Amino acid sequence: MIVVDDVVLSDDVADRHFVCDLTLCRGACCVEGDRGAPLDDDERRILAEVREKVEPYLTKAGQQTLDASGPHVCDQDGVSRTPLIDDTMCAYTIPCGDGIMKCAIEKAYLDGAISFRKPISCHLYPIRISGDGKRATLVNYHEWDICADACVLGRSLGVPVYKFVKDALVRRFGERWYSKLAAIARRRSADQAKV
Repeated sequence: MIVVDDVVLSDDVADRHFVCDLTLCRGACCVEGDRGAPLDDDERRILAEVREKVEPYLTKAGQQTLDASGPHVCDQDGVSRTPLIDDTMCAYTIPCGDGIMKCAIEKAYLDGAISFRKPISCHLYPIRISGDGKRATLVNYHEWDICADACVLGRSLGVPVYKFVKDALVRRFGERWYSKLAAIARRRSADQAKV
């Protein structure tokens, strides 16, 4: 376990490797699963605010889903999430050629239409964050078989999980926090190389 301030991270965040390989997975994380991406309170508000600017990027099915449910839904556990089209793919998923699926929210962001990149839970993947925020925040690597190719590519390129999701970790915890994590991870790697 790695501890940075009040954040507890699993060793896998530093020790495992990961780089998305969209040419092989085709964005399956936006399509697979039985629930949408978790959203925090700010993100629910933001998705409502940017709905009009994101709408031109959506598929017809995505638009219809958002028309019926709104920009987010609440699951049986009381967690706010992105809605799903027919209980399958995220309503914000769009095809981007070669069978690759991407995020309409992120596409609008990259085009400069909005200033919100995408839900932090998506930006952080394969990391999952849990905890009540009153004590330690828990940061864990989430292993999913649809990401097996990302693990292979990450190993071949030598990119640990924490480096792959650097921008998202900085967005969530700040630059200073990330610098501490990177220093700890480098020491761990150097110590492991000596063994």
